[in-house]
Amino acid sequence: MSKAFTKESDGDDEDDLPEEMGGLPIGAKNYMTPEGFARLRGELDQLMRKERPDVVKVVSWAAGNGDRSENGDYIYGKKRLREIDRRVRYLSKRLANAEVVDPARRAKTDQVFFGATVTTANARDEERTLKIVGVDEVDLAKGHVSWISPIAKALLKAEEGDVVKLRTPNGVEELEIVKVEYL
Repeated sequence: MSKAFTKESDGDDEDDLPEEMGGLPIGAKNYMTPEGFARLRGELDQLMRKERPDVVKVVSWAAGNGDRSENGDYIYGKKRLREIDRRVRYLSKRLANAEVVDPARRAKTDQVFFGATVTTANARDEERTLKIVGVDEVDLAKGHVSWISPIAKALLKAEEGDVVKLRTPNGVEELEIVKVEYL
């Protein structure tokens, strides 16, 4: 077959979700808080209802201007459409596989589970508050850590008053669980 009839990839397909679901262990559920689910759903709606139609209009207009090979609006627009479509596929898969867990509905407990807001103290009595969230909701500036992160794994199933051991690059650090809340 002639090379003219073979499809060449522009390298954009590799950013789709691999089977491991982009950060999740294979076979693990994609847990999310209601806030995280709503944020991803809002992003998907924004892309589908606003951004994509706007870019399609620009590409249509640019295509009508003639020579597409040197038309910056057309070339950039097509590239942006591929980026949007890739993100839409990613978000759609994440939302379809999401299992929403509402921490506010959890029965009152001092044990750490998904969605818990945990205050810990280290050996130097430095307190730190973390919220255990889904992999798509991580925001270290807000203290939101993934439920599959090492610190969350160390805290999960422990109770208020327990001391857990966290393996760090500087050695093992002991953390006392000061408070557990489900907000």
